[in-house]
Amino acid sequence: MYNSDTPLRAELPTSKQLLRSTVLAAISALVLLVAVVLPAEYGIDPTGIGRVLRMTEMGDIKQQLAAEAAADAAAAPPVAQSLTPGMAGMAVANAAEPPVKAAVAVAPTQSAKVTTPKIEWRDEMPVTLKPGDGTEIKLKMVEGAKAQYAWVVEGGEVNFDTHGDAKDKSISYEKGRGVSSDEGVLEAAFTGNHGWYWRNRGKSDVKVILRTRGDYTDIKKMM
Repeated sequence: MYNSDTPLRAELPTSKQLLRSTVLAAISALVLLVAVVLPAEYGIDPTGIGRVLRMTEMGDIKQQLAAEAAADAAAAPPVAQSLTPGMAGMAVANAAEPPVKAAVAVAPTQSAKVTTPKIEWRDEMPVTLKPGDGTEIKLKMVEGAKAQYAWVVEGGEVNFDTHGDAKDKSISYEKGRGVSSDEGVLEAAFTGNHGWYWRNRGKSDVKVILRTRGDYTDIKKMM
């Protein structure tokens, strides 16, 4: 004999109840897809909720980085072919000559040394990125304001996107792949947040150091 009690027929859900539960589950899944998944993953925001919750910008960045990764893979150099002993000797001889000439050409003279004035930066923000990680730092600026910046990568290179955003506005100033440093002046196209996004596509940790000064009221690490 079995100890478990068999449920009564009246206790089982009816076909109508099962259908209603299925329809409600489908509607909930559709709402989550349109309001959350599409903006956060693909930058598609048909309802406008994603931009309000700042998920559309996340999706745009993910799509840009995916495109950059695909471009990096397509641009990978072919594997070098092996050389015969004779060809290898010629290649070594030819490769050895240019560095000697270059060293002679660029050898500095004592009189060519120039002292560069040291820049007094307002803020300095170091960020460590593990392989595959990304981070974003923004300046709060009014339209037309200018901020001088310089950033450098210790231990490798990064992909970057210099951009800005505000309510119903966004702009991309500059993008790059495999860059170890950058500097210049960032001029705000509109009042809002303007700054940089970096992604470490290498195989080891890197450290990004950002230095800024100029016309901004706040600097903040967004992610």
